[in-house]
Amino acid sequence: MSDKADQTASLEAMHTPEAIEERIAAVRQHNYLGDFVLGAVDGTVTTFAIVAGVAGAGLSSGVAVVLGVANVAADGFSMASSSFLKARADRKIVERFRRMEEMHIDEVPEGERDEIRQIFAGKGFDGELLEEVVRVITDDRKRWVDTMLTEEWGLQLDAPAPLTSAATTFVAFILAGFVPLLPLFAAVWLHAAHLFPASAALTAATFLLIGYIRGKVAHENALLSAIETLIIGGIAAAIAYFTGTWLQEIAGRP
Repeated sequence: MSDKADQTASLEAMHTPEAIEERIAAVRQHNYLGDFVLGAVDGTVTTFAIVAGVAGAGLSSGVAVVLGVANVAADGFSMASSSFLKARADRKIVERFRRMEEMHIDEVPEGERDEIRQIFAGKGFDGELLEEVVRVITDDRKRWVDTMLTEEWGLQLDAPAPLTSAATTFVAFILAGFVPLLPLFAAVWLHAAHLFPASAALTAATFLLIGYIRGKVAHENALLSAIETLIIGGIAAAIAYFTGTWLQEIAGRP
């Protein structure tokens, strides 16, 4: 009974006017978690793929360091550029549709009002209440256009900031991408046979941490999210390792 009471109290706390206002405001802001996770996972996977491929092919740790650092720099910038271009494209799409809807309101205002009427009729409004909703929305030009963008076209008004999106992806890629290389930088103190297992262990820990953070921020099961990320990253790493081993065997054939 106490668990039920605690759950009820928690739900009531989430539905105070202040909590509701804060939650709605947070929804309107772009969440850069996706950019962080994408950059971190890709940085870890691609860099460890190089380490695994080099180990599978029986090459030296120096080769892995050179290729790994080059990968972190080049692919990190490439990923950041892609995030920047996507975020900028998303903003341009919103701007283009906004100009179009503003033109439609100027040219065919009654037609646009009827679109609002049909949208909210589909949500269950009717009669005088429906007409009042239409009046309130169309009395404010910005509210009118914003409603058309979100309800008719399904667009997100607060598109991500291109530079912030790019920077988040790049930083996550760099930080996570260097983790599989750390044991190779310590090759002086570590036995050669321990370098790859150490890199694999650090990479697995990174996958778990990324997944755990993703789960916590997204309010999902953090443990399941961590395991899921580890499995996906582990599959990519295994593919790279066995591909390197296969190529070594091919190269060693007469």
